[in-house]
Amino acid sequence: MSAGAFTGDRKLPWTPALRGLEEVVAHWEEQGVARDIVLDETLPPRPAHTVAFPDDLSVGVRRALLGRGITELYAHQARARELGRAGRSFVVATPTASGKSLCYNLPILERLAEDPDARALYLFPTKALSRDQEVALRKLMSEAGLPHGAITFDGDTPGDARRVAKERSGVILTNPDMLHAGILPHHAGWARVFSNLRYVVLDELHTYRGVFGSHLANVIRRLRRIAAFHGSNPVFVGASATIGNPGEHARRILGVDDVEVIDESGAPTGPRRVMVYNPPLVNPELGIRASYLKSAVRIAADLVRANVPTLVFGQSRNGVEVMLKYLRDRLRSEAGLDETAIHAYRGGYLPQQRRAIEEQLRSGHIRCVVATNALELGIDIGTLDAVVCAGYPGTLAATWQRFGRAGRREAPALGVLVTSSMPLDQFVAREPGQLVSAPVEHARIDPDNVEILVQHLKCAAFELPFEEGDAFGDLPHESLEGALGFLADHGVVHASPDASGKTVWHWATDHYPANGVSLRSVGWDNFVIIDLDTDKTIAEMDWRSTHTMLHEQAIYQHAAEQYQVERLDYENHKAFVRLVKPDYYTTAMTHTKVTVTAEDQLEELPLARPLSVGFGEVSVVEKVVGYKKIKFFTHENCGYGDVHLPEMQMHTTAIWLTFPEPLMLELCEVLRVPRPAVVDALRGLLSAMHVMGAMGLMVDPRDLGQTLGDQSDPNGPPGTRSGAATGFDPTLFLYDQVPGGIGLASRLFEERESLLRRARTSIAGCGCESGCPACIGPDAGTEMPRELPSERRTERDQPRRKALAIALLDHLGVGSVH
Repeated sequence: MSAGAFTGDRKLPWTPALRGLEEVVAHWEEQGVARDIVLDETLPPRPAHTVAFPDDLSVGVRRALLGRGITELYAHQARARELGRAGRSFVVATPTASGKSLCYNLPILERLAEDPDARALYLFPTKALSRDQEVALRKLMSEAGLPHGAITFDGDTPGDARRVAKERSGVILTNPDMLHAGILPHHAGWARVFSNLRYVVLDELHTYRGVFGSHLANVIRRLRRIAAFHGSNPVFVGASATIGNPGEHARRILGVDDVEVIDESGAPTGPRRVMVYNPPLVNPELGIRASYLKSAVRIAADLVRANVPTLVFGQSRNGVEVMLKYLRDRLRSEAGLDETAIHAYRGGYLPQQRRAIEEQLRSGHIRCVVATNALELGIDIGTLDAVVCAGYPGTLAATWQRFGRAGRREAPALGVLVTSSMPLDQFVAREPGQLVSAPVEHARIDPDNVEILVQHLKCAAFELPFEEGDAFGDLPHESLEGALGFLADHGVVHASPDASGKTVWHWATDHYPANGVSLRSVGWDNFVIIDLDTDKTIAEMDWRSTHTMLHEQAIYQHAAEQYQVERLDYENHKAFVRLVKPDYYTTAMTHTKVTVTAEDQLEELPLARPLSVGFGEVSVVEKVVGYKKIKFFTHENCGYGDVHLPEMQMHTTAIWLTFPEPLMLELCEVLRVPRPAVVDALRGLLSAMHVMGAMGLMVDPRDLGQTLGDQSDPNGPPGTRSGAATGFDPTLFLYDQVPGGIGLASRLFEERESLLRRARTSIAGCGCESGCPACIGPDAGTEMPRELPSERRTERDQPRRKALAIALLDHLGVGSVH
C-alpha cells in the first residue's frame, strides 16, 4: 500500500493481520502514510496524585467505594468533597475521564446520609446523559445503603414516576429544558423538593455556551429565586471539561462571585499519541485535497481490522451516515466483518436505539461507532483505544473533549485528526503544534442579552410576582425595573402598589410563557419520520434541520440505509419516507439574505481610502432553494432538484463593511478589472475575515455567519442616498449565528481594523499561488491583468483571485500584521 492508496478511490490491498494500536501505526509508517501526517506527538503518561479517605467519610459511602476497589481519592476529588461539605460552590474543570462525577456525588451522598429530607438537583445537557448517570448513581446509592431514590425527570418519564420524583426521590436528574418548562412554572407542586434543596449540580458546564448558556444563566436566576421563596439556599456545583475560563464561566452562569475553581487533576492518564493527517492535494492549482471523509474511513478501517475499539467523529448527520455506509461496505468486503459491529450515534435516533447502542458499547459488542458531537459528552461507553475526527471540530476544547473519549481506562490511546480543505482545518494543518500547545478557548455567554432576558422575566413573573427591590440574579436593579416597566407598558405584567406602598409586578396575561421560549433556539416540536412501508416512526428531526434534510425527494440516511422523503407534512410535523437503494445522497443548497434593521454604530477606518464599518441589528433570512444529488464514493454531482419550504428568519447583531459605488468604480479602474472580479475578490476577503474573526474570538466558526449583500437591494444593506440609483454597493456581513447575538459581532467591531489586517496576513501567508479553500477559496481561472503591481503579478494563464484580493487591500492601505 502507498500513501496514494490512502486517498484514492480504488480498494486497498489486503491489510496484513494486525493487532493493537502499535502495529497499526507501524504499518502506516511502513506504507508511507506518514508523509501526509503533519503532527505526530506522544503526550507522556501522568501518574496519579491521591490522598487517603478522610476520617469523617460516612460509613456507607466508604463501604460503597471500597466495594468498587477504590481505596483512596484523587486530590481533586478530595478537595471537591471538602468544599461541598463546607457549603461552598465550586467548579471542577479537569480532563475527560478524571472522575468528575465523584467530585459532586461524594458530598451529596454524605449529606443525604445525614439528612433524610435533603434533596439534590442534577442538570445534564441531554436526556441520554441524564439517563446514563441515573443508572450509575442509583447503583452507587444502593451500595452506600441510602434509601433515597434517584430518578430522571424528563419528557419520557411516565406519570407515576413523576409523582414519586416530586414526593420521595432524594436526587432529581433532569435537563435545562425540563427545569425551565416543566418544573419551575409548577414549583408549588415541587414544594417538598425546593424547600429541602441542598445541592444543584450542572454537569458538562462547558457545553453551556452561546445562546444555550445565556438561556441557562437566566433559568438559574429563576431557580435561585424560587429556592429562596421556599426557604432554601443550595450549594451550586459545576463540572466541566477543560476550557480557558472555567471560573469566569461558572460565575457568569450562576450569577455569583464566590465559586472556587478546581482545575488540577489528580487522575492518572496513559500515554496519548496525537496525529494530524492532512489528505494530499489532488488539484494543487486549486488547493483541492482528497476527501477527508474517505480518508477518515480508511484510517478507521485499519484500526477496526486490528481489533482496536474506535470512535469516529463526523461534523454532520449526513457525514456520519455516509462514513457509516462506507465503513460497513469496506469491512464487509475486505474483512468479512458483521455490520452490526459498526453503528452510528447521533441526534435524531429514537431513545431506545441510542440506549441499545450505549449498552452494546459498554459490553464490547460494538467495535466502532461513528458519531456526531452527541458522544463528546460523558456518557459511559466503556473502553475505547482510538478516536478519529473527520474534520476539525472548530475549537481546541471540542477537539480534546473528543480525543479524551479514548484511553478512558489509563491504557495507551490514539487520537487522529483528519483535516478537510476548509480554511480553519488547513490553518491547523499548517500550524499543527498549536493543537498541543495553544491555550484552550473561552466559553462565552451573554445572559443580559435583551431578547433572552425579557423572555425569562416573563417566565419569572408567571412563577412569582416581582416586588420593588427584588433581585434577579446578578442583573442590576435599574435594568430589572426597566425591563419590568417595558413589560408593564405592553400589558404583560401589571404594576400596582402593595400595602406598604411598594410596587409589585403581577403576571397579567392568560398564556403560559415557558412554552414560547426554547432554550436551544429551535422550534419546540421535532418532526417525526415515518416509514410508509411499516407505518412506524423510525427517527425524529429538529425543526431547523428538517428544512435541509427532510424536504421532499431528499435522501434521508439512517443507520446506513437510505430512505426517500415522499411527503413532508409541514403543518403536522411529519415526514413520510420509503426505503430505497440509490447510488447517491442529497445535500441542500441554502440562500442567505441579511437586512439591517438598526444601525447602532458607524465608524470610518483610518485607511488610504474611505471605508466605513457599521455595527447593529440585522434580520437574517435563510431559505433552502434546492438540493444536489451526490454520488456515493466518487462524490460527483449527478443532479439537482427544487425545494419549496418557508423561509427561516432570525434577528441578531452584525458587523458590516460597505464598499460604496464610487470606491467600486475606483477599484475597477485602478486594478483594471471588471466589477464581477472585484466582487469575487471581496467574497474571498470575507472568507478570510470570517476565519480570522472566529480564531481571534476563539469560537467555533459555525457561531459566526457570513454573507455578501447588495446595496442596490431596497431591503438590503445600510445607507440610502437621495437622487439617482446608487448602483451595486457590495457589503460584507459577519453576524452572530444566534438570535439576539451573544456579543461576537460587537467584539469584532472593536477589532475592526485589526481584523482586516489579520485577514490580509492570512491571505498573503498561504502557500497557494492563486487562492485555495485554505485562504479565500479557489479561483475561477481567469487571467491575471498585467496592470497589477509586479510583486502581485503571476503568469497570464494563472488564476488571479488571491493576487487581486491583496492588491485591493493594498489600494485601501490595509497592511499585514507583523
